[in-house]
Amino acid sequence: MFYLFGVSILAILCVSAWSVSARAGYESAPYEVIESDGNIEIREYPDLMLASTQSEVEKRGQDGSFMKLFRYISGDNEGNQKIEMTTPVFMEEGDENSKGKMGFVIPKDVKEAGAPEPQNSDVSISTRKGGRFAVIRFSGIMNTKKADAQEKILREWLTSRGLDAEDSAERAGYDAPFVPGPLRRNEILIRLKPESTSEKLPETTEGN
Repeated sequence: MFYLFGVSILAILCVSAWSVSARAGYESAPYEVIESDGNIEIREYPDLMLASTQSEVEKRGQDGSFMKLFRYISGDNEGNQKIEMTTPVFMEEGDENSKGKMGFVIPKDVKEAGAPEPQNSDVSISTRKGGRFAVIRFSGIMNTKKADAQEKILREWLTSRGLDAEDSAERAGYDAPFVPGPLRRNEILIRLKPESTSEKLPETTEGN
């Protein structure tokens, strides 16, 4: 019994170490931490270049959106250029007028050189405008119920701080689909309105 328990703990630790190291092996979207409160942060993001496609957020790429983007970075673009995978994968919910989106962050060196145009018309290159975001970090398998619960916590925190935010929110996932839920890094991001942050937040400190 104790042997099996020990083996199980060792396996969990190994998988945890592997998932963290695998995540660290990818270039990640840069940001500066303005304020930190437990698993909630205020971050400053620069403009990011994304390869995006329409996506049903709840399906987490199982609608084919992930593979469209993966094929783009694998060479399905002008020049057949291979592009390194990055983190996180950004996801936006749609509304009655439009579908949601999934976006891969274009690496810094590719952005500076000019991202190649996609061969697939369903994939587009766009700019995610920088700014300040309130972000809550959590683990588990991200679904609508969990994401909505975390967004509610984040919005209540913002209200308690007197900070005004946009109505929409983004989801961000940092791990491959096969990583166990407890080891995953998920985030909900809500853009802050500029006028609400000018006098209510401290200076920036670097981090990610």
